[in-house]
Amino acid sequence: MKKTKMILGLSLVAVSGLILVAADHVDAPAVTGNAADITDVYTFQGQDTNNLAFAINTQGLLSPNATAAATFNENVMIEINIDNTGDKVEDLVIQAIKRDDKMYFFGPYAPTATGTSSMIKTAAASGSVTISTYGSTPLIAEKNGMKFFAGPRDDPFFFDLGQFKAILAGTASGFNNPGTDTFGGTNVLSLVVEVPKAMLGTSSTLNVWAETKKKQ
Repeated sequence: MKKTKMILGLSLVAVSGLILVAADHVDAPAVTGNAADITDVYTFQGQDTNNLAFAINTQGLLSPNATAAATFNENVMIEINIDNTGDKVEDLVIQAIKRDDKMYFFGPYAPTATGTSSMIKTAAASGSVTISTYGSTPLIAEKNGMKFFAGPRDDPFFFDLGQFKAILAGTASGFNNPGTDTFGGTNVLSLVVEVPKAMLGTSSTLNVWAETKKKQ
């Protein structure tokens, strides 16, 4: 099973604060609520302006009580795909897979295969981080200019679902300011990796999308 989210047109020379996001909190029953369920994809310039950060959120709508028990699945790989030639085919991948209490990262590197099937190139290992637990101080690892995080976070996506439904029904003409955060108080499992831009090629524009892929 594969789950994909796509972001188009990320500038490598983006101004500070630029955030691109794709979001989807409700999926088919076979995907919703498990480790393969991607809710959001964020790409933004790092605090170090020479870096880009990639954040993939999974398993949305976790209540505080459910968050402590939520885990990444050792049979589900999270893959960030990066197209730096404009042909909508991944030229680079960053892959992450859980083993015991750690998340292991590979890439960015040119994949041996593209599309729905992937293999992990173990020689392209880039680092690992101990998975943070709910309520604890976030654990961040650094290696070769890259930074890594994996663990639960408050869902950062803001959307007023009730007002959106009212607009669709014709009973409201627009969103309120401030609106009501439908996802307030819920959590996600986040995977974050920060990468030097020099590792991503020389193009001024990237296409970025994320997938979860189950071990066959």
